[in-house]
Amino acid sequence: MFAAEIISDAIPSLRTDDTVQKALDRMHDFKLKHLPVVNEVTLLGLVSEDDLLNIADHDTPLSDNAVNMLNVFVLDNVHAYDVLRLFNQLNLTAVPVLDQHKNYAGLIPVSSMVNAMAEQYAVNEPGGIIVLEISNRDNSLAHIAQIVEADNAQVLSSYVNSFEDSTRLEVTLKVNKTEITSLVAAFERYDYLVKEVYNNTQIDDGSQERYDSFMNYLNV
Repeated sequence: MFAAEIISDAIPSLRTDDTVQKALDRMHDFKLKHLPVVNEVTLLGLVSEDDLLNIADHDTPLSDNAVNMLNVFVLDNVHAYDVLRLFNQLNLTAVPVLDQHKNYAGLIPVSSMVNAMAEQYAVNEPGGIIVLEISNRDNSLAHIAQIVEADNAQVLSSYVNSFEDSTRLEVTLKVNKTEITSLVAAFERYDYLVKEVYNNTQIDDGSQERYDSFMNYLNV
């Protein structure tokens, strides 16, 4: 998934002849703290709510030297992961996108970014989640996928976390079924450390015991 696919068409850009107050009002309307200033197809920069609130006269046009503009953007062919990294590093609520000719192509608000990541990680798809801890020397996603497929399942999404000063990795898998007891057992047979399991419909949460007690009560 690339930046061009995440652009929202719902949020208009600002112009240099707009006032600080107009920018603040629009940020309030769209629940954002950043908006781009664009003249024709040229991105002039990104203004932030915090900077604008420090300007005493809210009738000041955005073209005024008192208005600070951040030189922040991504190109439309950048991967969604790089867009997310920019959001995180600069604590942004929106990121402007430029095409290959450096013309303004649109804006990615944080809500669109969240929706894109949800799609990327199959968040809305039903399935079980398994968290494995492995050595970085044993990081074979192909072998992990083989174990999943041998259990008649498929990997919907996966990601890897590393830890500082450690040779251990954490691999999170989402698979396309919720009855994953046999899959967990398969990983353990291959000496994988299963740290956490979610959405496993076969985990005993006490409901079976309560059901059995209730049936015994009815039979008294």
